[in-house]
Amino acid sequence: MAPRPEMKDQLTEPRETDSPNSYSPTDGTAVVKDPPILPALSTVTLIQSDPSLQLQPEDPWDIPELQDTGVPWSELDCTGLQLRLLISGGKLLLLVGLLYLFVCSLDILSSAFQLVGGKAAGDIFQENAVLSNPLAGLVIGVLVTLLVQSSSTSSSIVVSMVSSGLLQVQSAVPVIMGTNIGTSVTNTIVAMTQAGDRSQFRRAFAGATVHDFFNWLSVLVLLPIEVASGFLYRLSKLMVDSLHIESGEDAPELLNVITDPLTESIIQLDESVISGIATGDPTARNKSLIKIWCKTQTNTTLMNVTVPGIENCTSSALCWVSGNITWTLKNVSLTVNIEKCQHLFVNSSLSDLAVGLILLILSLLTLCTCLILVVKLLNSMLQGQVAVVIKKIINTDFPFPLGWLTGYLAILVGAGMTFVVQSSSVFTSAITPLVGIGVISIERAYPLSLGSNIGTTTTAVLAAMASPGDTLANSLQIALVHLLFNVMGILLWFPVPPMRLPIRMAKALGDRTAQHRWFAAVYILLCFFLLPLLVFGLSLAGWPALAGVGGPIVALLLLVVVVNLLQSHRPQLLPTVLRSWDFLPVWLRSLEPWDRVVSACWCSCCRRDDAVPQEKQESHVLEIYDNPALSPESQTTPDKQGVVKATYL
Repeated sequence: MAPRPEMKDQLTEPRETDSPNSYSPTDGTAVVKDPPILPALSTVTLIQSDPSLQLQPEDPWDIPELQDTGVPWSELDCTGLQLRLLISGGKLLLLVGLLYLFVCSLDILSSAFQLVGGKAAGDIFQENAVLSNPLAGLVIGVLVTLLVQSSSTSSSIVVSMVSSGLLQVQSAVPVIMGTNIGTSVTNTIVAMTQAGDRSQFRRAFAGATVHDFFNWLSVLVLLPIEVASGFLYRLSKLMVDSLHIESGEDAPELLNVITDPLTESIIQLDESVISGIATGDPTARNKSLIKIWCKTQTNTTLMNVTVPGIENCTSSALCWVSGNITWTLKNVSLTVNIEKCQHLFVNSSLSDLAVGLILLILSLLTLCTCLILVVKLLNSMLQGQVAVVIKKIINTDFPFPLGWLTGYLAILVGAGMTFVVQSSSVFTSAITPLVGIGVISIERAYPLSLGSNIGTTTTAVLAAMASPGDTLANSLQIALVHLLFNVMGILLWFPVPPMRLPIRMAKALGDRTAQHRWFAAVYILLCFFLLPLLVFGLSLAGWPALAGVGGPIVALLLLVVVVNLLQSHRPQLLPTVLRSWDFLPVWLRSLEPWDRVVSACWCSCCRRDDAVPQEKQESHVLEIYDNPALSPESQTTPDKQGVVKATYL
């Protein structure tokens, strides 16, 4: 049958935008291969009008689903089940072994930092005039904890100084607050090991820094209150006076029983040297921190000793003069070395600094290797039903109306686990990779970290109860100050959901560091090293220098925060020029110029994948082949290939 004239007239002249499958231009006649579809609107218009077809941006904070790509257990035969059990058991044993090495490497890392900076930490604590400044005491607590990488060590130094009368309890309160901040840097550094994957790094860094923000915010609120009223000092003193506690036993050793055989075979330290330097013992400065003799015996013997004058004699009956020398009988304690320690550096001629640097490098390598392997193992083990069960146990809330109890249960779990491992750094560093791979949400990691703060103070309370009777009250009061500080912080930033600012701040920082990963290193250096060093240096110069330099900086930061809040919620209250930061140079309001500088300095093999423009990275391009003849005139004009590109941000 001959085609209709009108169809022939329409198709004998091919157009540039016609589909090549709609005609055959060999003899000037048209051959319709498919019946024409005559939509009322273009495909772009249909997609834009149908919300279900539009591309929805994914929430980067959603916990990812770990898919099980293996054969289900129900479909395995007997041999397959045995092989699966053998592989799973091997992975579990390997995971336990890696976690054991991870905990031991943290212990060795703390020893390495003490060898490198322990004596400097003791010298810092000797600045009694500076410690009278609460702000200086705070940053000294941060710096010393960073140097020794152990809040328990720095706290024990404070206890020694208070017990010897060199430091008042009230002056030690800001130092204890600083040790709380310094101990949170370890898990922040651990999060850096997951910088290779952008999504994992976002979650891991936020899960680590939520602990930082809790400590910083608690200090910003509680330190001024403490300076003005002495609230924590008075409350802790009231508790100590009302308890009438006698000296107890030593703090229990739980995880140390397992880790000490390995760590003590590598290095053992005499931590009394740091306390001796802090308390002004002149003989401690020339001693090595490396422990040589592990078994000693102290003998007290009545001996003839010389004294400066007769008034220094034990008694007039036991005093005589021989020429220009005055002698007396006096009990002298002599320490007899019985057995040497059995660790690698017991007979080494290396200095403390050299041994510390060696252990620092080896412990960091071991720490990073263990964390990388732990993450890979967890990714392979936590799949399918196992991941579903674990996520439900950890992240699911109690049913209504008891949902509010879930967070408090997580606090108790965090406190209990920290009491078992006897280190908040170990516990928070262990959960950081789990947050990164998506097993634990940041909303659940937050109460676990708060509980970790409580757990590490309970160990300090038990240790303080083992102090001698004459120093028990002061030691216990300092430990209770640490406990009360964390409890007050929890009451501020957890019970009321809108007040959980550390979560929102950690997520904002996680987004920023995921986009510009170099900013994570800047954050650690600025908050834990440069800022404390600046405040400490200004404190040495006196209050006028501290107020003259720090005052304008604090005022500027407060102004920026207030303007940002008004821009987000009440822009009409601001002048037109302040409703955005566009009037500032780009390098003051964006990290993109700095990102290009860092990328330019980075080697080509390690260059970030930000060479693609940011707009293309954050957008999804949908290519649609459409018939423009059937689209409204206002529709986007296709290119020469008949492609319409629709971009959804």
